[in-house]
Amino acid sequence: MYKMYYLVLAFVLFACCGQKNTTRVSDATTTSAIRSAIGKMSETPIFNTDSAYTYVACQVAFGPRVPNTEAHKACAAFLASELERHGAQVFVQQTVLTAYNGVKLNAQNIIGSFDPEKTRRALLFAHWDTRPYADQDKDPANHRKPIDGADDGGSGVGVLLEIARQIGIKRPEIGVDIIFFDAEDYGTPYFATDYNSDSWALGSQFWARNPHIPNYKADYGILLDMVGAKGATFFKESYSVKYANLYVEKVWATARELGYGKFFINANGTMITDDHVPVNEIRRIPSIDIINLDPDRNFNFHTHWHTLNDNMDIISKETLKAVGQTVLHVIFK
Repeated sequence: MYKMYYLVLAFVLFACCGQKNTTRVSDATTTSAIRSAIGKMSETPIFNTDSAYTYVACQVAFGPRVPNTEAHKACAAFLASELERHGAQVFVQQTVLTAYNGVKLNAQNIIGSFDPEKTRRALLFAHWDTRPYADQDKDPANHRKPIDGADDGGSGVGVLLEIARQIGIKRPEIGVDIIFFDAEDYGTPYFATDYNSDSWALGSQFWARNPHIPNYKADYGILLDMVGAKGATFFKESYSVKYANLYVEKVWATARELGYGKFFINANGTMITDDHVPVNEIRRIPSIDIINLDPDRNFNFHTHWHTLNDNMDIISKETLKAVGQTVLHVIFK
């Protein structure tokens, strides 16, 4: 068993680390019109979708990244090494967090800082852990099984690793911090006796109270959560509008200018408890959540959410491109 595990790990590291900072693979999803728009608006790098997709696949290859598992430990080391490889100063916050059921979670918040001496900063973040329960799966027999988390966890991290790669090639004028928060998705399942609303976003709650450097500040924050599925729709999440509407409008306007209006819907969505809430409420950094919402469904999420269907089959390079290029343009403007 362990021999097979390390063979898979070696393959993952070879596949992902095979991307070099000095070269750019061709990106078939970048149309000439979008390239032209980006060129006219700024000197923004071209987001490489193939690279981002590979980063998502690399995470999934480890297996479910549930705290206290070998897959979780191995993926943490990989994420930190990739941020360092792209030129970031890396901090790893190791802590023990308590889950809704009293289980002690060995958690790691993984932080990469580019140009840490700069006072003007953008904070980009996503959660990297995966749900230990497929508790929304159509088959009740799957409700206590962990999910692959290709979209829910993997996609946001994949986009941010590609952004880190681009920053390693060319720096924006501002400093950028990328945080991969742990233990976001270990919240109370429906089959638990008592529901605890604070059981979600444990890693970001911890960081907001204990930032990696004292009195950490950023001009704004952007959270990416479930940003890779086919047919994704990003409505203006309501906590984002409440705490950081200026940045919501800037990001959604940028997406429309780049031709991604079919993804970034110019309408308000519901409130979602997510990693941006403690960043807003505790750390006081105005932060928004780019998250795939479906207002016509229960819980406002799409059908693969917290099911075993959250695998590579639902990942779309077109969606990754829309989000990644928009965020790149925001930080380079």
